[in-house]
Amino acid sequence: MCDACLSALTPIEGGLCLVCGERLVSPHAYNNEHGETRCGICRRLEQPYAKAAAYGSYDGGLRDLIHMLKYEGVRPAANVLGRMLSEVLAGLEPSFDGASLLVVPVPLHRSKMHQRGFNQAEAIARVALKLGHGEGRYSIVTGALERVRATQSQTGLTRHQRRANLRGAFQVSHPEKISGYDILLVDDVLTTGTTAGECARVLRRAGAHRVWVATVARTLKSEAQFAHLEPDGDAEKSMAAQG
Repeated sequence: MCDACLSALTPIEGGLCLVCGERLVSPHAYNNEHGETRCGICRRLEQPYAKAAAYGSYDGGLRDLIHMLKYEGVRPAANVLGRMLSEVLAGLEPSFDGASLLVVPVPLHRSKMHQRGFNQAEAIARVALKLGHGEGRYSIVTGALERVRATQSQTGLTRHQRRANLRGAFQVSHPEKISGYDILLVDDVLTTGTTAGECARVLRRAGAHRVWVATVARTLKSEAQFAHLEPDGDAEKSMAAQG
């Protein structure tokens, strides 16, 4: 990817939900009594994670860069994406209250892992942590959270159907590695938040204290109307997110 293309990759701007990071149509319309800006869903339902944040919108050059890593195996792309994730961590840090966190990449099913040869979420996370950001605060943990069931494409499914499709897909194989800890769940893209939510629920049930979600990109409301045109994260050349 050319230097001009990389320079065009900019952070998300505008009014966003304090909890899930979704774009707000009218930011001032959803302030609660504490002055916290939340979307309609996060006002009605408590999310299983404390906060989700992303660097940029899942479109254009950022989307191309993610696809280069995932589907074309261009490993150096992880270096650029990792720097973006590091900026996301910097934005989340004030909400950590000084706690040390276990970094858990969203896992791939073993069949997908065998096919791809690497987990893009883990590759991006390792780059971000090597940048010295929050040195000593983060410890990456792999193998504790597993994707034990390959799921069908999420394309065209309602929110309820997406949750049903992912139910039982993840499990914590080593609760002793998770119980009592604060967790930073990392993935490349967040689309509807279904996968991140399911992973957070499983981690919380295994005893995790709090869970935050950090992704490089996310699908925002203005792009959501086009999401049904593409398969979900497990389909080839599809949405880069698994959630």
